[in-house]
Amino acid sequence: MSNERPTADELRQGLTVEIVQGDQNVQSEDKEPIIGEVATVYEDDPNGPKVELKNGVVGHVQSVVHDE
Repeated sequence: MSNERPTADELRQGLTVEIVQGDQNVQSEDKEPIIGEVATVYEDDPNGPKVELKNGVVGHVQSVVHDE
């Protein structure tokens, strides 16, 4: 996983990403990120691009998960 957040332009449907839900503190260390596939990319945001995952969860992308 990359330490740099991608921009909305770099995201596309089907990518697997790590997100923090919009109602959680993005800086909080005690929250587990949610990993899932992108369904919709909304916009860039200071907390990371806002997306909706295929499972319906909406949040801010922290990183793209790469196959290893």
